[in-house]
Amino acid sequence: MRRTLFAGVALLALGALAPAKADIRIATAGPITGNYASFGAQLKAGAEQAVADINARGGVLGQKLVLEVGDDACDPKQAVSVANDFAAKGVKLVAGHFCSGSSIPASKVYAEEGILQISPASTNPKYTDEGSWNTFRTCGRDDQQGVVAGKFIAREFKDRKVAILHDNSAYGKGLADETRKALNAAGMKETLYSPYTPGEKDYSALVSRLKQAGVTVIYVGGYHTETGLIMRQAKQQGLNPTIIGGDALVTNEYWQITGDTGEGTMMTFPSDPRTRPTAAAVVKEFKAKGIDPEGYVLYTYAAVQIWAEAAQKAGTTDPKKVAAVLKANGPWESVLGKIAYNKKGDPVESDYVVYRWHAGSYGEM
Repeated sequence: MRRTLFAGVALLALGALAPAKADIRIATAGPITGNYASFGAQLKAGAEQAVADINARGGVLGQKLVLEVGDDACDPKQAVSVANDFAAKGVKLVAGHFCSGSSIPASKVYAEEGILQISPASTNPKYTDEGSWNTFRTCGRDDQQGVVAGKFIAREFKDRKVAILHDNSAYGKGLADETRKALNAAGMKETLYSPYTPGEKDYSALVSRLKQAGVTVIYVGGYHTETGLIMRQAKQQGLNPTIIGGDALVTNEYWQITGDTGEGTMMTFPSDPRTRPTAAAVVKEFKAKGIDPEGYVLYTYAAVQIWAEAAQKAGTTDPKKVAAVLKANGPWESVLGKIAYNKKGDPVESDYVVYRWHAGSYGEM
């Protein structure tokens, strides 16, 4: 009896000394609350599904993934707070943030704390141009997106008066400036270039300026909430402009704001990831849950997916080693198709096209 008892105690002691396989913590971060929460929901949905699918296949290096979700509300200071929280929790990867104004300051924290960041949506060039070893993205850049928009406006609206507006954010102003640069390079000069204050409810004074200047085409470097309000208030003043924007208009919430006044609005975004053969099985999973994987849902899924592949190849989740493998190898298979990275951490190829809103949905032109 005593021998059996001592043997049991010994086994328990050995079990306590044996290393247990800990879970791997990764994260996503974006505007879970606030005016741009629809995009935070996109990132969260993409990350959750990727984690579920990877865990169902056995995880990464035999370990399960645990997802942390951070709410930065697209506020730079809050993004830094989220980044520090992730560092304290031992996060290895952040598939975020959404707003460039959040990703850029957060990336500095991640670099110091040894965390890999793959943004699915931050398009400002400074994110990777001024980034460190840890900055990657699955989306394109504004100096690619702006070229497409600027050339399109110069080609399709060469005899019209064009205004370029922006919200002074890293994303909005950056995209507006790149579009303006491409427009001017194509031989066309904007009639009006002006900032506006995000979060306002009344843009009637801005609309009056546009009307007085004879503007009929408005390019908006900013988000869907303000763009929708500017469109509605322009129509109320008898101005019937053509509105063109960037990838921040790729959310069904835009139409909820504009209603029929949003008809004909155009924006740039990569070719629809939902229709790509590489995404078919995952899109089916989302739709079975009643989720439309629009906008940046699949870009977030791809960020987690590619990181998992690179970690498997590296044989470790050490962020610096995974980052080196990401750049040295590829292209990586993903729901978006094959993605290869350059030395900055940007995808080698981008495929921005122009979309148009029609009857409550958007599609490529």
